[in-house]
Amino acid sequence: METKIRCNWCEKDDLYRDYHDNEWGYPVYDDNKLFEFLVLETFQAGLSWYTILKKRENFRKAFAQFNYLKVAQFEEEKIQELMQDAGIIRNQLKIRGTIANAIAFIKVREEFGSFSNYIWKFTDGMPINNNFKKLSEIPATSPLSESISKDLKKRGFKFVGSTVIYAHMQATGMVNDHIENCWRKTSK
Repeated sequence: METKIRCNWCEKDDLYRDYHDNEWGYPVYDDNKLFEFLVLETFQAGLSWYTILKKRENFRKAFAQFNYLKVAQFEEEKIQELMQDAGIIRNQLKIRGTIANAIAFIKVREEFGSFSNYIWKFTDGMPINNNFKKLSEIPATSPLSESISKDLKKRGFKFVGSTVIYAHMQATGMVNDHIENCWRKTSK
């Protein structure tokens, strides 16, 4: 049996390992997937990513398969319905923030042709490959995540602080923070 060396944060269980091996750090250029991660990262603020990952399918159902066009249309009745949904994080500010983010997401798409064009312009369309040896070296924020955060806030996005944006950058492969001896780092 082959034993893969992974970033040790993902060794909790198969759900985490699968996420690490098949998603985390892979460059994402698809607007639907970028919106999905934006929603999930919004709800993750102040919580563990594992908590959100376990509820991912519930979020998918609650937020119209992460369809930003539909989420932008959510009205008060839908907000109250979501507040009763035990399958998601029932934080009214985050629910309302997600709707505001869908509206802002659409405006960014109108301005730049796609959200992908907008977000990836910050890295000239290419992932930033960091070379950390230990998990403890990986930052929670960066000057770039701070810059993106400020720009998103100016555009009306909510729950997009520098830490949330850095996590989004990691999840969507804008930064590759796999540690140097991780099989995912060496397989790229």
